[in-house]
Amino acid sequence: MPRLRLRHAVRAALAALVPLALLGAVAGPAHAAPEAAWPEPVPVVSHVETTDPVVFITIDDGWYHDPAAAQLLLDRRVPASLFLLPGAYSYDSGYFHTLLDQGRSRVENHTVGHPDLTTLDAAGQKAEVCGARDRHLAEFGDGPRLLRPPYGTYDATTRTTARACGAKALVTWTYDLTTWGQWTPPTPSLKAGDIILLHFNETVTQDLRRALDAAGAAGLTPAPLRDYVPE
Repeated sequence: MPRLRLRHAVRAALAALVPLALLGAVAGPAHAAPEAAWPEPVPVVSHVETTDPVVFITIDDGWYHDPAAAQLLLDRRVPASLFLLPGAYSYDSGYFHTLLDQGRSRVENHTVGHPDLTTLDAAGQKAEVCGARDRHLAEFGDGPRLLRPPYGTYDATTRTTARACGAKALVTWTYDLTTWGQWTPPTPSLKAGDIILLHFNETVTQDLRRALDAAGAAGLTPAPLRDYVPE
């Protein structure tokens, strides 16, 4: 091929390649967009490390609305953490509005339907935890900051889901003082930082009195759990 013709051929080839190279530089490699980072897992708390002479009263579910229990919480100014189910207050939310508006209680997260969260995938856990958060916020104007998983069961997904749904900690308990049927658990010698579990059932008033008496016997005062749980 004559030299002049060869030179024109090389120029033509380069002219064709340059736009393609520029397009690649602008577009970059064809990688998928990175997924949003999943939040850090929340801590799990069954006992609060503190030297303050305090104990924490928590009451779960919310199906049984005993006026005597509400009056005891109000009269004693107990800062109880109420881990409520939306269905348990939907038929009588005024009971809990009174405890929040006139007392020192706070509403926390116990999921929507009380499932064993470890049986659900990430989407199912998020629906349960974030769903309860949204319904609490809509009803009471205060979003929960603590999550108590039903039955105290959780996995790694539960801990990250809790963070994604606005909780700062996953809370279990030190002692369960709930009376179930004919069985009443023994009353322990409480220590500073213990978390007591009760339920809104038919014996909630007597169980609450027993918990408060045990705290008093140990020289401990009920304190707001949300204020003592780390981020």
